[in-house]
Amino acid sequence: MSLAGRGVRVLLMAAMVASAAACTSGSDTSDETASCAYQVTYKGRTYRDVANVDFTVGDKLGTATKPPCDDTGGQDEDPEPATTRTAYAVNGISPEVAIAVGSTPDDAMFVAVYSDNKLPPEVRKLIKAS
Repeated sequence: MSLAGRGVRVLLMAAMVASAAACTSGSDTSDETASCAYQVTYKGRTYRDVANVDFTVGDKLGTATKPPCDDTGGQDEDPEPATTRTAYAVNGISPEVAIAVGSTPDDAMFVAVYSDNKLPPEVRKLIKAS
């Protein structure tokens, strides 16, 4: 292999290592890790977080469960346990489409059910223009 070919391989390997490190690091401003997507389950449906949504929290619905994060492929001796959050209705949207979850209505975050990684039209209408 030529010197140029080895140089390209070294650069590609370095880029892959940097990419992998970037996926598992970052500032942790909550109890979430950067490599785990935020999701909860409520009444048999899985909801994922949606950013930049203008919504109003409605009535308390019950309890949503945040499954444990397994970003190490089962290598942790003590995996993070599942936790619960209060589920709230989102005014104007069916709970089958979206809910808000949090400790209180003031800290609740918007989560929605995705279909084939596409947001429902009701949710798209609420996303703030960036």
